Amino acid sequence: MTYDVKDLKLAEAGKKRIEWASKDMPVLSLVKERWAKDKPLRGLKLSACLHVTAETANLARTLKAGGAEVLLCASNPLSTQDDVAAALVKGYGIAVYAIHGEDKKTYYSHLNAALKFGPNITMDDGADLLTLLHTEYKNQAKNIWGSMEETTTGVIRLRALEKSGKLAVPIMAVNDAKTKNMFDNRYGTGQSTLDGIIRATDILIAGKNAVVAGYGWCGRGFAARARGMGAKVIVAEVDKIKALEACMDGFQVMAMSEAAKVGDLFCTLTGDINVIRGEHFKLMKDGAIVCNSGHFDVEINVKELKKLAGKINKNVRNNVDEYVIGKTPLNPPFKRGAGGVKSIYLLAEGRLVNLAAAEGHPASVMDMSFATQALATEFVAKNYKKLDKKVYNVPEELEQWIADLKLKSMNVKIDKLTAEQEEYLKGWETGT
Repeated sequence: MTYDVKDLKLAEAGKKRIEWASKDMPVLSLVKERWAKDKPLRGLKLSACLHVTAETANLARTLKAGGAEVLLCASNPLSTQDDVAAALVKGYGIAVYAIHGEDKKTYYSHLNAALKFGPNITMDDGADLLTLLHTEYKNQAKNIWGSMEETTTGVIRLRALEKSGKLAVPIMAVNDAKTKNMFDNRYGTGQSTLDGIIRATDILIAGKNAVVAGYGWCGRGFAARARGMGAKVIVAEVDKIKALEACMDGFQVMAMSEAAKVGDLFCTLTGDINVIRGEHFKLMKDGAIVCNSGHFDVEINVKELKKLAGKINKNVRNNVDEYVIGKTPLNPPFKRGAGGVKSIYLLAEGRLVNLAAAEGHPASVMDMSFATQALATEFVAKNYKKLDKKVYNVPEELEQWIADLKLKSMNVKIDKLTAEQEEYLKGWETGT
């Protein structure tokens, strides 16, 4: 088995982290238990490009238990937990290509390794692996039965590929499953993004003007958690319906050009490019904190921030870079703020702050997401001959099964429809 990780000596610490996470992943554990007996993935090769965390490690272990030969590489250079990567290699015999902080060249060498592995099924978080397949490994697409996509950004890219008529493999849009986006995106991103911001800055959230760019499931989650900690939340949106929803949810809604003037903390969660740009940085207050919780580091235009900055102080705290805008006189005191010198603090280089500065989503919410991933993989393995080259939603029956198990793991019981109620919902005859 080949691999590329930072240091195998970290394996023991990583194993403890993996086992700790597994205690809070009961649904995935049930899948793993069944798969260990049934081996639905026996004999196939699976390449997964995901965030290499303790939660992902338990998914990889489940896939292996199902009979698959698994290779895991990182979907983000800053999200890898090096001890987890080492533990997967040394303790569980899973090939891993991931090093925290790897440069772009290494990142793409790892993606190449994942495709050279010759997978039958792939998993993606952001669609970088599938993009490489469609550009440099086109001839290999015929050997791939299907792929899972884990995040909003990736699904957007793959639906665009389908629309263009160039999609070469069937895709399961795991991100669009309710058992994923309603929980992982809202509760996972909401909590872990705030966790990353607090770990990086140690600021008090209460009383801050927190500007949330994007009011999808991730934006909703972050806005709700920030308000819960006492922030005054402002939402910036381009979608009229989502903007209206944010208003009805009690948030102030305004254009980024206006929000930039009053915000203390800015977080982008849109999946789009250049959401915060040079004109916004110029309007920001001294001491403004800017971060991103979208998959790619394109939502904040860091190039324009660099052009504006007269000085850049790297790592003033771990995962915090200070961009000083304006000319600083040799002999302070000098005027700070509007019209003078100001500092803008960028977290985690504009990359995913919840994974780069913290540990990502809690295991209990990833339990549903990764159970959905696993069962979608089993669905592809059983049905790939019937699948067209298009983007599919996860079958409803899989989602219901996962939700049922999750409720049971939480000791929650719900009502069932009576026969009379079921009949009423099927009919049309009964009126007022």
